[in-house]
Amino acid sequence: MPIFTNVLRKSWLSGILQPGTAILLGVLGLCRPALSQEVSVALLQPATIQPNVVPPVAMEPTPVVTSTQPATLREASHRFWDRENSLLFATTAAFNAADFVVTRDNLRSGGRELNPVTRMFSGSTTGLAMNFAGETAGVVGLSYFFHKTGHHKLERFVSMVNISSSAAAVTFDLAHR
Repeated sequence: MPIFTNVLRKSWLSGILQPGTAILLGVLGLCRPALSQEVSVALLQPATIQPNVVPPVAMEPTPVVTSTQPATLREASHRFWDRENSLLFATTAAFNAADFVVTRDNLRSGGRELNPVTRMFSGSTTGLAMNFAGETAGVVGLSYFFHKTGHHKLERFVSMVNISSSAAAVTFDLAHR
């Protein structure tokens, strides 16, 4: 009777990480300031250090943005549901719907879900649909958070990252039918 043993298979990721770790440790070893605890001369002579007094600066009021002002000021305070965000959110929803359809079809034909988060919901069609709907709502919510905090580039970047990841997932699923 043959004895079968479980052998841990090396993946391509672990092959990349080992040389990368060795290189990182080598670079850190060559960086003396990163590893040393040098003391500044100024810290040894506290009597010569004078406090840095900065006079208070009066705050100026922010200008009111009107349509006659330059485009750079108008763009900083755009509406959340402007044309670009609407197109990005529609594209996000479309790619998430396509990812749902292709994933569901692959699961029905005996495939398995590779995403560990989505795998929890892949037991039923309703759970899978709720996962992708929640992903779309999460993208809109995170974009709104970035919009309210003034991070307008990140606001649009969230949708673009989700679109690209969903497009990659759809492409992968269609290639592995």
